[in-house]
Amino acid sequence: MNYEQAISYIRAVHNNGTKLGLERGLRLAELLGNPQDSYKIIHVAGTNGKGSTCNMIHDVLVASGYKTGLFISPHLEDFTERIQINKVPIDKESLVRITQVVKEKIDIMHEEGFGEFTEFEVVTAIGFKYFQEQNIDVLVLEVGMGGRHDASNVIKDSVVSVITSISLDHTEFLGNTLGEIAWEKAGIIKENSNVVIYPQQDEIVDVIVEEARKKNSKTYLADPENIRIIKSDLTGQVFEYMKKDVFNIDELKINFLGEHQVFNAATVLLALEVIKNAGFNITEQSIVSGLEGSKYPGRFEVVCESPVVILDGAHNINGIEYFSRTVSHNFKDKKITLFYGMLKDKNPESVLSYLFPISKKIYTITPNSHRAMSSNEMAELIKKHTDVDTVPLHNAEDIIDIIDNMGEDEVAAFVGSLYMIGEVRTIIKNYQKKLNFGK
Repeated sequence: MNYEQAISYIRAVHNNGTKLGLERGLRLAELLGNPQDSYKIIHVAGTNGKGSTCNMIHDVLVASGYKTGLFISPHLEDFTERIQINKVPIDKESLVRITQVVKEKIDIMHEEGFGEFTEFEVVTAIGFKYFQEQNIDVLVLEVGMGGRHDASNVIKDSVVSVITSISLDHTEFLGNTLGEIAWEKAGIIKENSNVVIYPQQDEIVDVIVEEARKKNSKTYLADPENIRIIKSDLTGQVFEYMKKDVFNIDELKINFLGEHQVFNAATVLLALEVIKNAGFNITEQSIVSGLEGSKYPGRFEVVCESPVVILDGAHNINGIEYFSRTVSHNFKDKKITLFYGMLKDKNPESVLSYLFPISKKIYTITPNSHRAMSSNEMAELIKKHTDVDTVPLHNAEDIIDIIDNMGEDEVAAFVGSLYMIGEVRTIIKNYQKKLNFGK
């Protein structure tokens, strides 16, 4: 098996769709020697903000001197992004070797009568084994979907469970109400453990607190009142964390834009308090340097400043609402050219009302996925709801000419499926000299 064959195998498994349940994952982990029991784990679930939260916690732990694993999904540009240690992706040789081992165990399970596996189950097993081999101290583990029946939930315990912002998403699997979805997310809570919750609706918090109570676990709710924003612009956000009983820090800087990201940071700081109390050496200095150095590509990322080009993988109603508010806050006097692409199963029509008020013109793009809504379909859907000039693009490479001809008073904002954002980011990077990428 070479790298291309390993990826092909993983992608072939992807065709099996989504199958919730822990039975397959538990048996596979057992055959691999239960590698997930070899290190401490911070487990993160939620609808929005999981990736940013995971990255911030990871980067502070690294700054604190810990060899730290990071497991996230999906990837943006390269598959190896999903499995990282100290921000270095898994090397291709290790990915190939461990994929072969996992395949052999799955073949055994097929003989035992187990059904087909999902892509996430396979990748999770690969990650667990790699982290064991590399002898990490701690793993920041992002849930794939839900929590209770997610493949990542084969772990026995965690230092802390973190539950980020919850909204309606994956309703066909997780439930039709916020309470039902919160119950699924709260399934990651372990007996006699700790739970940190992003500040959100009482309906959600009450469900999580009740599930924690049943498991004799302590809950900690992040408080927006502990945040005082000092400065917010395209370079990031500076804020004071008012809760000084554990971490006495006057100012903190994050690279993430949007008020919701400051609340994510408050959630991270509360989680770090719990982690410190569990025996980790977390210092004020490691928090300051870890947060200031933390970045997460494709999440309201400013990849060019002249003209301004933004990439944001917001792909549900809550994420799109945050995106539109952040655009409105930062670009009050600019003309917004919107580039939009979504998957059909993400109910793209439900978010359009947030996008029209900020857009002077809209281009639609077909995300690189078999589940994508085509640019033509999306353009027709948009035209049913607004008279904003809307044009379907049939080749994603066309974005370069459009951006190149934009004026200084215009902003190119890409939003939607991460499959689209990843492809667009690669295209822009290939033209980095022309567009002054990242400057």
